[in-house]
Amino acid sequence: MKLLKSTATVGGATILSRILGFVRDVVLAKMFGASGETDAFFLAFRIPNFMRRLFAEGSFSLAFVPVLSEYKAKGDRQALRDLIDHVTGTLAAVLLVLISIGIFAAPLVLSIFAPGWLVDDRPEFDLSAGMLRITFPYIMLISLTALAGGILNTFERFLVPALTPVLLNVSLITAALLLSQHLEVPITALAWGVLAAGLAQLILQIPALIRLGLMPRPRWGWKHPGVRRIMKLMIPTLFGSSVAQVNLLFDSIIATFLVTGSVSWLYYSDRLLEFPLGVLGIALATVILPNLSQKHAKANIRDFSATLDWALRLAVIITVPAAVGLAILAGPILITLFQYDAFQPDDVRMSTYSLIAYSAGLPAFIAVKVLAPGYYARQDTTTPVKIAIAAMVSNMLLNILFVGLLLLQGFEGPHAGLALASSAAAYLNAILLYRGLRKRQVYSPEPGWTRLWVAVSLACITMGALLLFMTHDTESWLQAGAILRIRNLTLTILFGVTVYVFVGMVAGLKTHHLLRGAK
Repeated sequence: MKLLKSTATVGGATILSRILGFVRDVVLAKMFGASGETDAFFLAFRIPNFMRRLFAEGSFSLAFVPVLSEYKAKGDRQALRDLIDHVTGTLAAVLLVLISIGIFAAPLVLSIFAPGWLVDDRPEFDLSAGMLRITFPYIMLISLTALAGGILNTFERFLVPALTPVLLNVSLITAALLLSQHLEVPITALAWGVLAAGLAQLILQIPALIRLGLMPRPRWGWKHPGVRRIMKLMIPTLFGSSVAQVNLLFDSIIATFLVTGSVSWLYYSDRLLEFPLGVLGIALATVILPNLSQKHAKANIRDFSATLDWALRLAVIITVPAAVGLAILAGPILITLFQYDAFQPDDVRMSTYSLIAYSAGLPAFIAVKVLAPGYYARQDTTTPVKIAIAAMVSNMLLNILFVGLLLLQGFEGPHAGLALASSAAAYLNAILLYRGLRKRQVYSPEPGWTRLWVAVSLACITMGALLLFMTHDTESWLQAGAILRIRNLTLTILFGVTVYVFVGMVAGLKTHHLLRGAK
């Protein structure tokens, strides 16, 4: 029950962030649409955002939290503070060097991620390089924010770290509405908004750290034993924790060779995928990692397995219907949120293709976030990196295969092949992670999984059929005004949720599926 409450806390805060994220994207779509300029910003933002998830929320957090949990379990407060101080100082120094290089060599960095623009000498390249110089320091600010969040999460203070992303959305909305009209190139206001958000997110953590008595006093600690252990664990987790992000970035590289707007279409569809992924996937991963780490430190194997089983059950119950609903309602959702002014019906159609492809992989994306902590909590970073490499290689090959096939067939949205490849690679990643935990006898499924799958499947089929019947006329959504669109979409989603819950309960879904192992 305790885990369920913590997940609800993080999930609730994430819902607020995602709602503001939708408002942000509505504002961006309305003001800037899907153009070469938006492609330039989204890539200038995606590069530091990618590194944030790779280093901060990815490899660093997954290595830092288990080690911090061990120090906490030993009860030596001074040793704990010493670890935090040395980790903070070392991380800040390394990041300072990294962002200095990134700002100086922005065009070189961009040429790696957007070779298509460089080859074709497109104006997006210079514009994006300029904005990248502004957004690059965000990596340092958000990485230190992730460090603070790791400390707070280890001490079960989940609310402040979960609310932090809200500030990014507020900052970008403010920059778009107020700052953009005063700049020669309006889109660059968004880059300054990213930088301001990073500073605000870091400042937000400080009062909570002070209340805990764990405000870091940065000290260089390259040889500190705790720092060295974290560094050792980080190297493989750079690969193992961020397959989805590497895949998304690789999508962007290929998208720069496709028609103008491809980067933006992928961005908007990915943003919609991020809602369920953030609300449940990130919430679960955030909550169970310190919990699993503490159970491993106490050698509590039975409860370790039960926690994983609970998280997987919750993921199946929520993500499978979410994937079905997101795929079926892709058009209406995109029309309702984004199809105003600069964002045209053609942009909706193109974004719909990639959103459907991404939604197919939603259960796998979240399963990876649940299963990977089962390794990291035990400080096993070798196995996930091997699996991650296999998934990344398959994604790259499938990218080329799917996009190539769609181009040969003359399909108007070949960028959808990139999203489909990412989904397929996520399933490979999840399957291999699951198999590894079973083989090591770290995870043993609790009874009732067959009944759970039957109930979820019947509920999803019923819900999906009814949603298809209700939303097949896309033209009526395009003709409706904003208020009518919002009303119809809200009622449709509520109807779908009601049908799913009702049929699921009749078919055998019970409350204990959500509570078993949630402690």
